[in-house]
Amino acid sequence: MMPTKLLSAVFFSLLLAAAPALRGQDAVLRPGDQIEIRLGSVPAEDIAQVTGLYTVDGDGYINMPHIGKVRAAGATQSQLQSSIESGYKSQQIYTNPSITLAVPNSARFVEVSGDVRAPQRVPFTADLTVLGAITAAGGFTEYADQGKVSHTSEGQVRIMNIKEIRKNPAKDAKVKPGDKIYVPQSFW
Repeated sequence: MMPTKLLSAVFFSLLLAAAPALRGQDAVLRPGDQIEIRLGSVPAEDIAQVTGLYTVDGDGYINMPHIGKVRAAGATQSQLQSSIESGYKSQQIYTNPSITLAVPNSARFVEVSGDVRAPQRVPFTADLTVLGAITAAGGFTEYADQGKVSHTSEGQVRIMNIKEIRKNPAKDAKVKPGDKIYVPQSFW
């Protein structure tokens, strides 16, 4: 059996190696998002106090042990990670903490509505595009106006011509969690 300190060191070496995969896309956080936070590079007995699942409250904060509320809404995952690390350092709780964040993709969606076969909230993945989200919602109905698809992202509305995107897939826009895609009905 391995000594506890050695096990902790091995565990956190593996965790740090997996950190880029855990972070996935550096999405902007919103109230209601769940975040998995892992603490490393601190004494083993302190890890369990901080490591866990946190929910961004309605005011946009998460409540961290020892440092209190930290603004999460509007920050990217890497910005929040830096804020938490800085909070622990500035309050001299830990000298060199290592924080890794993960936002489960299952908790993030893109809304697809209008003239698609199965209007729904499509689970977000890092490679999801407008056309991919429409396809995941069953594709267009026979009455859909494919030339005037509305993509709303971060308050900005963009009208897209899916027929043109099929000819040039490089024009297909990547979507972000919380985006809305609306397919209008054609008026012939």
